[in-house]
Amino acid sequence: MVTLQDVAREAGVSIATASWAVNDNKNVRIPESTRKKVRKVAEDLGYRQNAMARSLARGRSDLIGFVSDGVATSPFAGQVIQGAQDEAWRNGKILLIVDTHGDPSIERRACAFMLERQVEGIAYSSWVHHEVQPPCDLGNVNAVLVNCFDKRGRFPAVVPDEVQGGRTATELLIEAGHRRIAFVNDVGVSPASKGRLQGYKEALAHAGVAFDPDLVLQCRADQDGGYGVMRQVLQTQATAVFCHNDRTAMGLYDAMRERGLHVPDDLSVVGFDNQELISAHLHPALSTVGLPQYELGVLGIRTLLQYQERRTEGATKKGEGVNKPFYEPIRVVCPPVRRSSVKPIAD
Repeated sequence: MVTLQDVAREAGVSIATASWAVNDNKNVRIPESTRKKVRKVAEDLGYRQNAMARSLARGRSDLIGFVSDGVATSPFAGQVIQGAQDEAWRNGKILLIVDTHGDPSIERRACAFMLERQVEGIAYSSWVHHEVQPPCDLGNVNAVLVNCFDKRGRFPAVVPDEVQGGRTATELLIEAGHRRIAFVNDVGVSPASKGRLQGYKEALAHAGVAFDPDLVLQCRADQDGGYGVMRQVLQTQATAVFCHNDRTAMGLYDAMRERGLHVPDDLSVVGFDNQELISAHLHPALSTVGLPQYELGVLGIRTLLQYQERRTEGATKKGEGVNKPFYEPIRVVCPPVRRSSVKPIAD
């Protein structure tokens, strides 16, 4: 293997000068002609830089850590990583990805591993939008939370706009003329269940439709839950239903089919998530609202790369970092996906 010493000897310069030239260290003034000569010699000899030495010389590694509790293996959330990877690459960075499966010990080891390799920052992500307790090591590096948040606001966070998403889903039905709209929500309490309910209420209020609590039903947010809640949906005499997610809507489809009912002739249905393995392949195809997974990844890395500047500005305004800024989550729009499960009705 060609060494830096070989390059220096061939170029007729010191090892230090060869290192500065090869690593493009802008903090050291050497003649541009020398810099070009050394780099040409290195290329001709086939010299490959030591990444760790290069990062020490430049003060940055071009590496970004991405730690998740299941995004890398989730069949529906891989677009988060794709978006993060694309944005990192556009900025000349490479992701180091570790999926911890929610294991705190793996999480700690992953963060330590990345800090040892001088990553420029860490994106910490969850495949379910919820509050998290970030690992302590995140406080030692530029960090951003993706699809999760810390209620203390210690880190920038990029999350779906659940309220806007719930509002958009309900508006798909209101625009089709429906006024008696049921909402099948998740029985669990989460940012999604609370936000989508709030959005449902806001859409009704904006359309001048009185909110009826009897139209809000709860079940486990999966196919079995949607199947089991069908009887209650029919009792509401709703003409349309907004389901917490696409899996719940899939269960509703099954229960309707058993009763000889049809979507959308007997009941218009809107889901949430746009899990295309489900929504695009139901019959009829399900109108839904998409989770902006790719955009979450893109904005997560974009925010991370801006974090150092934000932190510096915050320290200046707050008194040299004595009081750290509180970061409000950045909310990403959840787009409507119109398919065939909504039927317009007359007023």
